[in-house]
Amino acid sequence: MGLPRSTFLRFAALVFLLQLVGAALLLATVHQLTQDQIGDEAEAHAEQLRDQFLHSYRQGGFAALGAAVAARAQPGRAPGAALLLVDRDGRAVAGNIAEWPPSLPPSATAATLDLFRIGHEQSEQIYLVATPLAGGGRLLTGHVVESELRFTVILEEAMVSAFAVAVALAAFAAWSSTRLIHGRLAATVGTARAVAAGHLDRRVPVDGSDDAFDALGIAINAMLDRIAALMAELKIATDGLAHDLRSPLTRLRSTLERALDASEGEEARGAVARAIDEGDRLLTMLDTALRISRAEAGLGRESFVDLDLSAMVEDMVEVYGPLAEDNGFEIVADAPPGITGHVHRELLGQALANLIDNAMKYGAGRIVVAARRTPAGDTVISVGDDGPGIPEAQRPEALRRFGRLDAARSKAGAGLGLALAAAVARLHDGALELHDNGPGLRVELHLAH
Repeated sequence: MGLPRSTFLRFAALVFLLQLVGAALLLATVHQLTQDQIGDEAEAHAEQLRDQFLHSYRQGGFAALGAAVAARAQPGRAPGAALLLVDRDGRAVAGNIAEWPPSLPPSATAATLDLFRIGHEQSEQIYLVATPLAGGGRLLTGHVVESELRFTVILEEAMVSAFAVAVALAAFAAWSSTRLIHGRLAATVGTARAVAAGHLDRRVPVDGSDDAFDALGIAINAMLDRIAALMAELKIATDGLAHDLRSPLTRLRSTLERALDASEGEEARGAVARAIDEGDRLLTMLDTALRISRAEAGLGRESFVDLDLSAMVEDMVEVYGPLAEDNGFEIVADAPPGITGHVHRELLGQALANLIDNAMKYGAGRIVVAARRTPAGDTVISVGDDGPGIPEAQRPEALRRFGRLDAARSKAGAGLGLALAAAVARLHDGALELHDNGPGLRVELHLAH
């Protein structure tokens, strides 16, 4: 099984393992140092006793050594000492140990054994130093380490408990560190998503800590400031373009209208009338393209108002009712009362009008304009018809700007109606969806609550 792909999980695992290894190394070091200290102190006691007895041995021989050992072995003289002097035949001469331990080979110089001392009912852990004597005898000196070893056992149990706590703390450290990083990045991700949805005024919060997250937030905010400035320039440019183009086109239309009035021949009047229609179509395309650009740039949210969408649907159906009837359609509303939204009234009305126009151009039979609230609280406004619909493979083309599914272009239009509706949906943090209406096409405008 490979490592998880999530960077957060990898980081959490790394923090957890480092904390765990650090705690294990610390506890192992403390345990080893404690063991070494106990061993060193016991060895020093045993060797100190041995040196004292060897001094007596050098001064008075084996008999003096035996007397010294016997004297030191008396109760109360050396509470923690273990002593034994044996002759060349291995018989005990003096001391508080009855006989030479069978588990201690003659060649051994030091060992820790579990032995009984004379006058003690229980065995004890004793660190022993064996010293051979020149005359063939052997001297055994030692120090009882029972209490030190019991302390070591208690220490080991405490270390096990401490390690369990270290595991829990390591897990908490891993979790808290990833939560801290996730929290700092979540603000940046949230800002990026809000800007992508058109909220160009959102910025990444910075706390002045001058750390990497603060530097990232400052850099992103600088980028967003630049984008906002460019968008403001775009707004000025598009507004100027719209004004500059609309004025000459309007004057051209007025001129054509005067030319139409002055024309006498039927052919000339027809040509002028077609020129006026093309001019109107060009003005409509220009206006729609500018509306799409401004909506995609998130411009216009300042004009959002609270609106009764149920009433809006009813009004649209009432307005389009006569036109639909003249074109052989039946148009009905299906919007329960009480559906409201915070929307751009003009753009949403234009988008809904485009969808109804498309239904009358390409649909057939009954047109249903509906509004409903989703369980998530979003609002869906839809226009459905009983026409041939749009095959699923061609729907992306239908949503593209200037996209025309009518190759012969037999129907009037610039291919901007659905594109504008989609841009309006995105302006409201929603989306435009095309569905089969069984039969026909149902276009849904999803608006965020």
